[in-house]
Amino acid sequence: MSDTLAAAEAAHWADPASVFAALFSHEPHVFWLDAGPGAREGWSWMGTGTPENPADATAAVVAGGSGGEAAGPGGADFRGGWVGWSGYDAAAARADAPASQDDDGVPQDLWLRVDRLVAFDHGAERIHVFGGPDDVPRVVAAIAKVPEPPVPAPAPDRGRARSRHTPAEYASLIERCRDAIREGDAYQLCLTTRFEVEASVDPVQTYARLRAATPAHHGGFVRSGPIALLSASPERFLDVRPGPDGAAIVRTRPIKGTRPRGEDPASDAALAEELRASEKERAENVMIVDLMRNDLSRVCLPGTVGVDALLEVESYPAVHQLVSTVSGRLAPGTTVGDLLASTFPAGSMTGAPKLSAMTILHRLEAAPRGVFSGCFGWIGDDGRLDLAMVIRSIVVRHDSAYVGAGGGITWRSDAAAEVAEVGIKARAPLAALGAALPPGW
Repeated sequence: MSDTLAAAEAAHWADPASVFAALFSHEPHVFWLDAGPGAREGWSWMGTGTPENPADATAAVVAGGSGGEAAGPGGADFRGGWVGWSGYDAAAARADAPASQDDDGVPQDLWLRVDRLVAFDHGAERIHVFGGPDDVPRVVAAIAKVPEPPVPAPAPDRGRARSRHTPAEYASLIERCRDAIREGDAYQLCLTTRFEVEASVDPVQTYARLRAATPAHHGGFVRSGPIALLSASPERFLDVRPGPDGAAIVRTRPIKGTRPRGEDPASDAALAEELRASEKERAENVMIVDLMRNDLSRVCLPGTVGVDALLEVESYPAVHQLVSTVSGRLAPGTTVGDLLASTFPAGSMTGAPKLSAMTILHRLEAAPRGVFSGCFGWIGDDGRLDLAMVIRSIVVRHDSAYVGAGGGITWRSDAAAEVAEVGIKARAPLAALGAALPPGW
């Protein structure tokens, strides 16, 4: 029903964490796409929805096709549609790569058709409510009464997580990646692994700890029944919205290159500069930029794909990242399904050339990635969309949870440094679960 939602504005600003805790945290099918604690720009979106056929969200909507320059009340880009995720393994299979058939107990594609939506404009400190005509006034009134958000409960001590690979095994796989690169079968491979916690996990409390420790502009909480995705993702995968002339503009912002934050300002600046100057990290990033330019050219108008920003260092609480931006004008009639077919799985999580990389990684990893390495976010009824990569994330199942992590391997990769990078990426999500890295990571 989200294409016919009524709309109203709340009288006063409220902290999104307060609204989520008071109005949505106990709902069985719920989402919160989170600009982060204390955000001063951008939007957060939360609400409820109904699980529907994923094809309705990813194939039936024309990307940017009916949006023009208009937006919803208060300038909201998203005012109805779908929120959810698409996982890696099914997308790899759709791209004709060998892929795991193990569903891992988590749907590869899960999209909620929005029936209630609260949109937070952080820059203007305004809140817009969308929903059924009888529901909107009730939600607006409830927002005016929400208390301060509860302090996140301390994480339980769950000991050490169980790793899919030991550090030595992962280092051995790195050398096999380098063998494949030497043979000319790939020039970059994004090798991943997984850390699991066998426990019943409270996803709401766990997400509160995750966002407090590692705030990100594309954080997210999506739950459907006993399954939940909790993310502190710093990587925007695809963004589609109308350009000045009404044509749909698609942007992607691949991340390749990571350094930890320093213990003091001097060491922190040195680490950022080390990342900026690293020949290996710069080459890794440029390889993926070229791959994404190629992917977007399949659905964009000739001559419109370009690099808007190259090799920029962005800093987050736990890491520095090397980020680039690629954009293009979508050809008329392009659907969301067409766009995903040309770009997903994302090159930053496969390597290049993409099909060869996925084939090699399937053989080396020999296990499902699941939702990790996929994407999540919103797809609007008007064809706009904003999708982030499922990285720095936790996937919660009925009686367990897992964290995926990995890194891009090139010929110049150092195995010890790559093992350490995996540990840096997995540490914060595991800490939110109350688990520590196994020895050696």
